[in-house]
Amino acid sequence: MSEPTETLDAAAAALTQEAESASSEEQYRRKMQRRQEVQQQRIADRTVEKGLVIVHTGNGKGKTTAALGMVLRSLGHGYRVAIVQFIKGAWEPAEKAVMERFGDQLSFHAMGEGFTWDTQDRDRDTRTAQAAWDTALSYIRNPEVKTILLDEVNIALKHGFLSVDQVLAGLAEKTEMTHVILTGRGAPQALIDQADLVTEMTLIKHPFREQGVKAQPGIEY
Repeated sequence: MSEPTETLDAAAAALTQEAESASSEEQYRRKMQRRQEVQQQRIADRTVEKGLVIVHTGNGKGKTTAALGMVLRSLGHGYRVAIVQFIKGAWEPAEKAVMERFGDQLSFHAMGEGFTWDTQDRDRDTRTAQAAWDTALSYIRNPEVKTILLDEVNIALKHGFLSVDQVLAGLAEKTEMTHVILTGRGAPQALIDQADLVTEMTLIKHPFREQGVKAQPGIEY
């Protein structure tokens, strides 16, 4: 009979710390050997497979970039993928030029009209966000689409262009094995509570803020 999951998780963390402070190569080897055994048991005990609701939020850079890494993995497995951009559409980002090369395997919709300070029209921003959500919902309901990226949807929620209840109700309609990734700073607590995986990007340094470096192709867009 295997140990409880919590016990194995604690043992894995403790063994890693003990190995890092080992006083000899032999002690390090023994600790890491035991760590390997514990890790194999942890993996064997994880038998659940399901589609995930994934949230990337926080003030740090990299939320969309990390999500696109998941998109690339899904494409590599031959899965159908959909991307709906809620804010950045007016920039026509370079990602679109790359993703279009995947043909029918990937559907890309840059539906935003730029940042809110660019449009300066709340009603138009709301209509644009609602149209983007309608498009997103069509993919969420489609069992043939494995991974769906809702880029900057958290911004639309933060500004009230979409309601949290509306988005949560839509996520509840996804098929069992569909993954939905929602990015953008300011993710509401209700969405965080509903999600399976939440990562908060923390801003430590940024060249735009500290050095006056402008947004550059290949880095920001």
